[in-house]
Amino acid sequence: MKTQKIAAALAIVSSAAFVAACGEDSPMNESTTDASSETAAAEPSASANSLPQGSEPSNIDPAEFTTQIDNPYLPYTQGSRWVYTETEAGEPDQKVVVEVTDQTKMIENGVEAIVVRDTVTEGGEPVEITDDWYAQDSEGNVWYLGEDTADYENGKVVSRSGSFEAGVDGADAGVVMPANPEVGMGYRQEYYEGEAEDEAAVLSLDEKAEVPLDYYSTTLMTKDLVPLEPKVSEMKFYAEGVGLVLAIGTSGGAGREELVSYTPGG
Repeated sequence: MKTQKIAAALAIVSSAAFVAACGEDSPMNESTTDASSETAAAEPSASANSLPQGSEPSNIDPAEFTTQIDNPYLPYTQGSRWVYTETEAGEPDQKVVVEVTDQTKMIENGVEAIVVRDTVTEGGEPVEITDDWYAQDSEGNVWYLGEDTADYENGKVVSRSGSFEAGVDGADAGVVMPANPEVGMGYRQEYYEGEAEDEAAVLSLDEKAEVPLDYYSTTLMTKDLVPLEPKVSEMKFYAEGVGLVLAIGTSGGAGREELVSYTPGG
């Protein structure tokens, strides 16, 4: 595993930051670290508390949203393209291509979203193809409004598990990137009971990350959790003006996803 040294270092900060990020009722509050520790994050701000949590309704106003996503940590400008390599010990390497299309989708909750296509291939053959739906609110928060996903085997679709749309069958939207990230922010990324309940918290604003494309001296680092799969934990690193540059599985899988190329749109 290439990531042992990094994962060990991240473990030192992750527990303390999560104590500050999550309230007593949050499923992410599983750490027993003393919140008075010098490494503990500051209390979340008012803006952090306004981010969606758990299963609470988002109560969003469609009039406050746009498909023009210019959040510096997630610049989903039409035509942008990211290529990643995903590696894990004992598994074949995979190629991940993320493209911001020129398509939009009217979500059932009334928000118009931009379609971002995520294509995973292995040896040139499709493994998973997903259309994700995003929109940005007037404050600059990037919301995730659902996905249409398909898993492939031998060129044929074998599952669409995980697909959901905000406003359909009790599903709701979540935030994937806050407008003004602060250490200690915790938030729901998506909600479809029993299918999609991912959560995240901001751990640092000045982490280093090196990937095949470049070396980044200052990145935003988050910890992502999947309450439906308690053993799964992942660290993600975002560079301003680029987006996601590195993802490291720290539990429930030791995969590493690294940015190989980035073509901005516009």
